[in-house]
Amino acid sequence: MGVQMDDSRPIFLQIAERIEDDIIDGALPEEGQVPSTNQFAAFYKINPATAAKGVNLLVDQGILYKKRGIGMFVKEGASTVLKEKRRQQFYDQYVVTMLREAEKLGITASQIAEMIQKGEERP
Repeated sequence: MGVQMDDSRPIFLQIAERIEDDIIDGALPEEGQVPSTNQFAAFYKINPATAAKGVNLLVDQGILYKKRGIGMFVKEGASTVLKEKRRQQFYDQYVVTMLREAEKLGITASQIAEMIQKGEERP
């Protein structure tokens, strides 16, 4: 878990994203137990209700599930679902935006491909 929180976005969303990041990079494996809302609250020095709101967001999305009396766990297949979600976000936020700007500037698709290739070759 990272320590810094971004003041410009709701904390519960940042909690949910950090859990997602930990699932994607394998720090939280599928079927692994997620820290409790009280642990998140103590670590980030936030209200437990705020931490619970972030965790419950992932429960509502089917990423986490609750084992009664034990805690929250990562659902099987969650990593795949999250990676696909992030790929779609990447496309929407970066690719579509880049293509719109390229169109304004008269940059062709082949020129964009050359720029990407050039970017990959940078040290």
